[in-house]
Amino acid sequence: MGEMIEFRTNGSFTPGYLASPLSGEGPGVVVIQEWWGLVDHIKDVCDRLAAAGFYALAPDLYKGKVSTEPDEAAKDMMALRMDEASQDMSGAVEELVRRSGSDKVGVIGFCMGGGLAYVLAAKNPRVKALVPFYGVIPWPDASPDYSKIEAAIQGHYAEKDNFASPAVVRELEEKLKNLGKSVEFYIYPGTDHAFFNDVRPEVYDASSAMQAWDRTIEFLKEHLT
Repeated sequence: MGEMIEFRTNGSFTPGYLASPLSGEGPGVVVIQEWWGLVDHIKDVCDRLAAAGFYALAPDLYKGKVSTEPDEAAKDMMALRMDEASQDMSGAVEELVRRSGSDKVGVIGFCMGGGLAYVLAAKNPRVKALVPFYGVIPWPDASPDYSKIEAAIQGHYAEKDNFASPAVVRELEEKLKNLGKSVEFYIYPGTDHAFFNDVRPEVYDASSAMQAWDRTIEFLKEHLT
């Protein structure tokens, strides 16, 4: 359904995977990768969003690099330059505005991408719906200015998550609510980090993943259409 494209970012071009709705009409959603890179799972998420009526664009933040080993993925993640990643993500927002004709854009991100989704929403007021899945912000210099987020937020988190534990999640939820943000966080009982990733059977939880997806689509439609 989707295709690799190049889109303009700050004077150069960034590769990304774009899936378009069959009708040729619909709002745009930026999809942000896990630490593995722009892998098939992320492309599949784009395809599923397109099937639900959205333009979905996943910028390739690693520029072609993918890994299957956690050690290698962690290295790639820590080597990511925040300024460059921010430009790539904002370029994806502008590309979606151009294609969809709507200046209300959503962002959905997983693990590393969930953290980056907050960063993007804090930097770009066109982001009106923010959906982090077990998002973590492991870079010391990357903590977003949460007060600048204009988007409504729906977060999906795992109960048994060492990266984004329920205590950390509830603390963030409290912080966002105190800033007057529209926020709803779900913690899925008995699930592990990456429970939505159906190519990782050791952590995938089908019923929680389905419930999270239904909530996500409803939320995106509510805030973007």
